[in-house]
Amino acid sequence: MLRTSKYSNEREAGRNAELPFLVEEMAKDFARSFYASKRWEKCRKSYIDNRINIDGGMCEECHKNLGYIVHHKTAITEANVSDPDVTLSHDNLEYVCKDCHDMFEGHGLVDKVKPLFVFDEDGQPISLREIDKSADSPR
Repeated sequence: MLRTSKYSNEREAGRNAELPFLVEEMAKDFARSFYASKRWEKCRKSYIDNRINIDGGMCEECHKNLGYIVHHKTAITEANVSDPDVTLSHDNLEYVCKDCHDMFEGHGLVDKVKPLFVFDEDGQPISLREIDKSADSPR
């Protein structure tokens, strides 16, 4: 089969188009050069290709959405960023959707933003703020 792209499919091409942005915006200073390296790009691509061959590239956490991000199970730190057993080992990687990735500690918005209200069954807002709860109670 003749491919017109170096990527296995359009979805993968889109991921690689986003890679420079993600490296610049998301990576910690000590890891930026790693995430921009050819070694990581090659490892990342081979891992995604392997997951696509196994299950079509589904999220390894929820198994409902397509994978979006290759996540390191053991977080990359200043101490291990040069250790290929941590950074480049397929055993330390998983392909996850954005929703699942954002649930991992240190990623996304977990525990950073709490909702101010929820909706009841009639669609009416119910405040979750402590100040509003104390104002509703009798004095």
